[in-house]
Amino acid sequence: MNHQSSAPKHPKKLGELASTAICGNDITSSCLYVSALAIIYGGRWGPVALLLVAAVLYLFRSIYGEVVGALPLNGGAYNALLNTTTKFRASIAACLTILSYMATAVISASEAMHYAHEILPGIPVFEATIGLLAFFMGLTIMGISESAVLAVGIFIFHIVSLILLTGAGVFYLAGHGIGQLMQNLSTPVQGGMGTALLFGFSAAMLGISGFESSANFVEEQEEGVFPKTLRNMWIAVSVFNPLMALLALALIPSGEVANHESALLAHMGTQSGGAWLGTLISIDAAIVLSGAVLTSFIGVDGLVARMTLDRCLPQFLLKRSRRGTTYRILIAFFLLTVSVLFITHGDLKALAGVYTLSFLSVMLLFGLGNILLKIKRASLPRPQKASWLTVIVAMSALAIGLVGNVKMNPGYFWVFLEYFIPAVLIVIVMLTRTMILTGILFVIRSMIAALVKPLGHTTTWIRDVIEAINAQQVVFFTRGDNLANLNKVMLYVRKNEHTNRIKIVFITGEEPVPDRLEQDLRFLDEAYPEIDIEFVTMQGKFGPELIAELSRNWKIPANFMFIGCPGQGMPHSLSELGGVRVIV
Repeated sequence: MNHQSSAPKHPKKLGELASTAICGNDITSSCLYVSALAIIYGGRWGPVALLLVAAVLYLFRSIYGEVVGALPLNGGAYNALLNTTTKFRASIAACLTILSYMATAVISASEAMHYAHEILPGIPVFEATIGLLAFFMGLTIMGISESAVLAVGIFIFHIVSLILLTGAGVFYLAGHGIGQLMQNLSTPVQGGMGTALLFGFSAAMLGISGFESSANFVEEQEEGVFPKTLRNMWIAVSVFNPLMALLALALIPSGEVANHESALLAHMGTQSGGAWLGTLISIDAAIVLSGAVLTSFIGVDGLVARMTLDRCLPQFLLKRSRRGTTYRILIAFFLLTVSVLFITHGDLKALAGVYTLSFLSVMLLFGLGNILLKIKRASLPRPQKASWLTVIVAMSALAIGLVGNVKMNPGYFWVFLEYFIPAVLIVIVMLTRTMILTGILFVIRSMIAALVKPLGHTTTWIRDVIEAINAQQVVFFTRGDNLANLNKVMLYVRKNEHTNRIKIVFITGEEPVPDRLEQDLRFLDEAYPEIDIEFVTMQGKFGPELIAELSRNWKIPANFMFIGCPGQGMPHSLSELGGVRVIV
């Protein structure tokens, strides 16, 4: 692998407003549809269900803050699980995240064009949806900084529109009274309060989609910005989602909300402020839903690039443009979304199941990553910690929402599997490709024996491919670990990496080489004959400069260099080490 392609280059980091806008356009656009869903399924308890979701999101602030603070690298749940468990389990989380982004992009683009069609009936929705996806593909290929400028403009316009709608609604109620609100609040719900809250809460969980996006491009954010994006998204969801649902109950009979499900806020604007406000909200909906498409492209770009660096996906995806963007990833994602649009013929109800189940599963796996981080990487420094009670309560609430959504729409689960299983199969093929190639090699050799070697050239090529894959050397920096820890390193490398070469490096400073280290390595060399162990000692100081120098000299990318779990005294954060992985 070309070493120069292993480190993404973004010349300019994103500040608080830009980072909040990129992920905020996704999560704040949820009020356009989640307010109606919460009322349809929860009746008068809809606003309460949305407040409960905001409470769950508050718990996830500290969960995300702890994991990303300890492991400040792109990838979200994938990165959390990659540094705490096996690569395969981490890849499952990545597949779910990619599916979530795919569904978000297609649904948001289509809904945006439906709103635009309401304003300008001449717009062909299907073709315009493809055009919108192509536009944001081109924008992200130009670079994340250029994308952020547009995201900020969309975000500010959306927030101003919601404030205008709120003001118009309050002014309308001041003149017409709250009789409609009182009537709706006194209307009993089918199945009782418990059932209404369960289904309302499950439906309202759609309102937190996008919260996971910030973790997927954390490396492009300025230092200290990430926790601020979590705070800002939580405030927006906690204020606007329950407020819009309450305002809807004050303006519209709850039984009629379902009739305006696709454009509830636009209808509220027309009723409270007139046609001009309804049109403004429709324009805002089209624009902010377009912003959610941008979030999907940026999020999937960071995640897939990280997976490709870890050899979970084909390396050709890492090819960069003159602007330093991984344009092949963005083009592939665009083609995937367009193919989904053609397969569904523009009827996106089926994709709603993929959308809901994927992102809820991603957040559940992120909670699991937090638990594993606490157990396996307890000494890893982190700026904040989520208590065990916080993690358990948050994951339990998320599991309830996941089960509730499956119960409300059981057909969605099977549609979800139709997309999820092929995605997992692709990753399985990549992670077991040497085994598959070896099997192919065995079959071919058997055919050669029977057919007098007609396929000899093919077997030579496959053997060369296997040898080229296994030739990727990895590095483990030891602090004089005991034999048990060194054995864990060998087990991890044998199970997770396609290689037969490892350098064990000891940096000599004020401490001499431990007496037993060479003896332990000789023992391991005999215990693992399939792996060539090279022991290297050198003078120096462990840090980013040494890693960069060794990476250049040895032609080994930093993400194939491993360390044991550092303690509180480590002078450098993991983000400064260029992708060095914690494996013990």
